[in-house]
Amino acid sequence: MEKTVAGKDRLFVERREQGDYAVRRGGSKRASVVEPTQKEAIEAARKLELGREPLVERVRNTSVGSRDHWMKP
Repeated sequence: MEKTVAGKDRLFVERREQGDYAVRRGGSKRASVVEPTQKEAIEAARKLELGREPLVERVRNTSVGSRDHWMKP
């Protein structure tokens, strides 16, 4: 299942079917970086775009939101 993300100027961290995490620009089909953990992917995204937080895919349900919603780390 491919997700559509808007904002070509933003970086997104999302979980892949393989269980690792991809950092990609909005609208991009290929990942800029793939890391084994969400934390490492967030750190890589921060290095790619200094001064701007990536949007991170929520990977679990919480009291304030459900999966497949974007949040700031």
